[in-house]
Amino acid sequence: MKHPVDAHVGKRIRHRRWMVGMTQQQLADKVGIKFQQIQKYETGMNRVSASRLWDVADALGVQISFFFEGLAEGQAAPSYAHGDMMSDKEALELVRSYYAIPEAQRRRLFDLARVLSEAA
Repeated sequence: MKHPVDAHVGKRIRHRRWMVGMTQQQLADKVGIKFQQIQKYETGMNRVSASRLWDVADALGVQISFFFEGLAEGQAAPSYAHGDMMSDKEALELVRSYYAIPEAQRRRLFDLARVLSEAA
């Protein structure tokens, strides 16, 4: 049975990997393991050791604390309010595409999206 924290860390690994446009195989190669192990980490079926999490964080360009963001304070169960939206592949692809836009154009797009959402 998977622990909720392991599942949360796995989801954060998957989200970050997806955001940077990296495949499971590419991440596995950077970390020095097989891609099947990345799959098990991402589903929470296998726990990520501290040293492996360090390597994954380095490969994905984040600090280790990134993987624990969103956990409810003082609880072992994660808060899924933010995670539900980010588990949607379309939302992740939208965010990744958004950050690929040059900053000046991205700011204008953001302003447009805000105006459209307020009008809805």
